[in-house]
Amino acid sequence: MELLTNPIRTYAWGSRSAIAGVQGRPVPSAEPEAELWMGGHPSAPSRLTRDGVERGLDALVAADPQRELGSADAPGARVPFLLKLLAAETPLSLQAHPSDSQARAGFAAEQAAGPPIGDPRRNYVDPHHKPELICAVGQFSALCGFRSPVRSVAVLTPVVAEIPALRALVDALRASPDGSGLRAFVAGLFGLPDAGTVADSFADACRKPPPGNDDAAADHELAVSLAAQYPGDIGIVLALLLNRLELAPGEAIFLPAGVLHAYLHGLGVEVMAASDNVLRGGLTPKHVDVQELLRVVRFEETPAVPFPASEPGPGVRVWAPPVPEFALTRVVLDEAGGEASLASDGPRILFCLEGEATVEDGTGPVELRGGEAGYVSAGHRDVTVTGRGTVFQATTGA
Repeated sequence: MELLTNPIRTYAWGSRSAIAGVQGRPVPSAEPEAELWMGGHPSAPSRLTRDGVERGLDALVAADPQRELGSADAPGARVPFLLKLLAAETPLSLQAHPSDSQARAGFAAEQAAGPPIGDPRRNYVDPHHKPELICAVGQFSALCGFRSPVRSVAVLTPVVAEIPALRALVDALRASPDGSGLRAFVAGLFGLPDAGTVADSFADACRKPPPGNDDAAADHELAVSLAAQYPGDIGIVLALLLNRLELAPGEAIFLPAGVLHAYLHGLGVEVMAASDNVLRGGLTPKHVDVQELLRVVRFEETPAVPFPASEPGPGVRVWAPPVPEFALTRVVLDEAGGEASLASDGPRILFCLEGEATVEDGTGPVELRGGEAGYVSAGHRDVTVTGRGTVFQATTGA
């Protein structure tokens, strides 16, 4: 195994304590730290030193995909997954990610149109899809997928009585509580000529919910909280159409293409296909492409439940969603008797969340401490982890 140096992305919604605390650095950090990236995505690749030369993991893989990935024909010659430690102090944008075919078509169209990679108007920065899974480290709060339209109508009705534009949209959803009704509601929200004023009026109404609607109080409180951070953003209304899910430590959610979601608060270990394609739907000052969002989002009721994990041994939990790019394993060494054996035929990244762990892949032991990560190329099928603490492994899927 080879130690990685990993970049930190400093987005405004990040935490000044969570990632720094995991890595044992001074708190508070100078900037809000949102994501620790571990992988080979070209926009922020991890780096390692081999044969006395430091290089990016992306360049290392591209130079010898057979050695690193186990196949000279690997698509794009890249590590297919990206591992992150994500720290949300405030809510992320409402967003969805494209399918593989949508990403290829969207990227090709934007390349032909001319805006360079990095242009804030772009939706597609690469031709890949971005399914993702996040495992909660502490209590983790998220919005994920549309809940029952009937429930959404019940939550919205008491607070739109004095807002004619929203009242009309809610009435239409009540008459058509299905996927087509959800699509029409979302399109109608973004089509409002005075959306900012409507959003502010909606937040004001949620501050004074009518009596007798205590079952909707938590939803109204969420709208008020979002409005304090994103005043005038119509995504405040859209958020109340989604499921609210609270993950306990060690629980995870999987988000396939097209599922509208937003992480609200918490620290989690996230793994995804190695892409950075995001279609935003509000709660952000960034670019929102309404037509592309409507094309990508799945307008259907989605159950909000943790994604199931297998437990092949004490202290070991494995999430293997139905995608080829990634699977995630969490090892709590204290529960595993201080040792665990992990098998994989593909490349992998091991990340020590807390404690100290020794990783042995047949090339000699390497020590990992809290916040450190290492890379193991394909061909080292069996890896042994010993020590105390918690280690996550990202590798290729089935």
